[in-house]
Amino acid sequence: MDLNADIGEGSLADAELIPLVSSVNIACGAHAGDDATMAQAVARAAAQGCAIGAHPGYADPEHFGRRTLDVPAPAIYRLVGEQIDALARHVATAGARLTHVKPHGALYNQAARDIERAMAIAEAVHDTDPHLVLVGLAGSALIDAGRKVALRTAQEAFVDRRYEADGSLTPRSHPDAVIRHPEDAARQVLTLLRSGRLIARNRKAIALSADTLCVHGDNPAALDLIRQVRQHLALAGIAVRPVPLTPLP
Repeated sequence: MDLNADIGEGSLADAELIPLVSSVNIACGAHAGDDATMAQAVARAAAQGCAIGAHPGYADPEHFGRRTLDVPAPAIYRLVGEQIDALARHVATAGARLTHVKPHGALYNQAARDIERAMAIAEAVHDTDPHLVLVGLAGSALIDAGRKVALRTAQEAFVDRRYEADGSLTPRSHPDAVIRHPEDAARQVLTLLRSGRLIARNRKAIALSADTLCVHGDNPAALDLIRQVRQHLALAGIAVRPVPLTPLP
């Protein structure tokens, strides 16, 4: 199972978090980060052998890219492409390989349910590099869009987020949206891997297929959560490694 983390967003825990995951999604300078943080994150991830991905979001650092914006599809296409290119330059300088793209925050959530925005992201990824893997919320419109443009996709579930009964993430405005207790995170992960289901906030079981599991680097409990999850995965005999990243035939 792949464990991924969103990094390069200003968290002091990045250096400790990177060795605990198999993939990273690096902020590309819009919602967070700049050239210096991108270069540092790429160097650290490459040194650990992590798969390196771009984490594009809305250029809204004041709200950390988590405010819902009404941005038209052509503008989304441009901002995603520009942010992938920005990170790709640092990846190339480091002699590493860019493997995937995962949108951030409000852009991610909108693309999970809005096929027009999802297609804009998928087309931007494909037109930048058709060998990149598109990471999106499991069962979402973004996964459908990636498949429509012949991208490889990775369906994502979350270590540290609660779910609604329809499979969407609980809005961050809800006090129980973020999981902060390590045992709760480990229980959610093991339930998913053993049964293919997650328990929604209303206690309803929802079917979910996941290729990768995410912990948010800006979660203050991220290190404790991922350590506990790794311990439970090891006890269950589940290896941690990146999603296979071979190109499409």
